[in-house]
Amino acid sequence: MENNALNIELVESGDGSHTLKVAALNEHYHSHKGALQESLYVFIGKGLRQFDEKDCVSILEVGFGTGLNALLTALDQHRPKTSYVSLETFPLDWALVQQLNYPQLVNDDHAAELFEALHRVPWNVETELKQGFSIEKIESSLQLFNSTSKFDLVYYDAFAPHAQPELWEPSIWNQLYSMMNDRGVLVTYCAKGQVRRDMQTAGFTVERLEGPPGKREMIRARKNG
Repeated sequence: MENNALNIELVESGDGSHTLKVAALNEHYHSHKGALQESLYVFIGKGLRQFDEKDCVSILEVGFGTGLNALLTALDQHRPKTSYVSLETFPLDWALVQQLNYPQLVNDDHAAELFEALHRVPWNVETELKQGFSIEKIESSLQLFNSTSKFDLVYYDAFAPHAQPELWEPSIWNQLYSMMNDRGVLVTYCAKGQVRRDMQTAGFTVERLEGPPGKREMIRARKNG
């Protein structure tokens, strides 16, 4: 499916940062109540902060999308090395991406250059984008993705269950559980009861945490070991 078939519209979210509305799916790429604050809270605050004492962290992101989560992670300086793998089935056109205002809203002089580099690096090739941060964007669905490496942290940022139900099936959590290191962490904005139960069946220990502004709850799941 091409981007124009998705009918993607640039909109301003509640905190002044942009998100993208997908009319065909009745869905947004990030929360319309605050795109930047949601990513900072869910993926950085409740996910990446769990690894501040670790010298190296390996991350799998399901849904590269706008590149916001990757940008915030690349700007984070709490560890010597971060390895970032991100899956995306429908990469966005640069003409649309360059309208996003994330680099202007984060406090870093190199954010704009880094944001462009994240989108310009070739697909399916691991690239050291800056010292201590490498990224490999993979143009693939999660279901078709295989990895010989295991991950410490999973950013699960797929579209919501009503829009992409195939990415919230019980088999997904079994697959991710097998791809994660012991004591690995998975974070997602979703807090549906069925998702939580399916994660527990797969072996995860699941926490329901207070959600970002505008959302009551989110999920953090851990692989015990």
